[in-house]
Amino acid sequence: MSRIGRTPIPIPKGVDVEILQDRVKVKGPKGSLEQKYDAKYVSVEKDDNNIYIKEKGEFKNSKAMHGLYRSLIFNIVEGVSKGFEKFLHIEGVGYKAALSGKKLTLSVGFSHDIVYDIPDGVTIEVGSKGVEIKVSGIDKQLVGMVASQIRSFRPPEPYKGKGIRYKDEYVRRKMGKAANK
Repeated sequence: MSRIGRTPIPIPKGVDVEILQDRVKVKGPKGSLEQKYDAKYVSVEKDDNNIYIKEKGEFKNSKAMHGLYRSLIFNIVEGVSKGFEKFLHIEGVGYKAALSGKKLTLSVGFSHDIVYDIPDGVTIEVGSKGVEIKVSGIDKQLVGMVASQIRSFRPPEPYKGKGIRYKDEYVRRKMGKAANK
C-alpha cells in the first residue's frame, strides 16, 4: 500500500466534505473545489474528522493512483481552508510590474511591455516598488501554473542574474568571457 495514500486527511474546522460516486466536493471559508477520482482504483470514505483513501488492489497501477488521489484531495482541503501563495521577484535595472484591473503589465527589458490576463480564481498583488509579485488562490495547480507562466516571460539568466525568479530560487551564476592576454 502507498505510504502517502494510507495517511488520513484531517478535516479542519469549518470545512464541509461531500463524497459522491466519482468525486469529492469540499467547501470551506475561502471557497469550494471538487476533485474527480477513478473509482476502479480507490474508494474514498470519511468519518467525523478524517478522510480515508482505500486502495483497490485489482490493477497494476492502483498503488500509484492511491497516493495521487490522496495528494490531490489533500490539496483541495488545504486550499479551501488556508489557500496557496507563490512569490516572484523581478531582478534587473528598470524591470518592474504594474497591476491594472485584471491585467498584469511587465516591463522586463523588451521593446514592448508584456500584458498578462489574470485568470479567474487567482489574485495577484504587486509590491510597492513593482519588483515583488504575490500569486495567491485556492487551487494549488492554478497558482503554480500562473506563477510559472509569469516567470517564463523572462527567466533569470546566468550571467547577470536578470529576470523573473521565484523568491527562494537560487540562480547559478557563470563567469562570462575571460580577457585574452
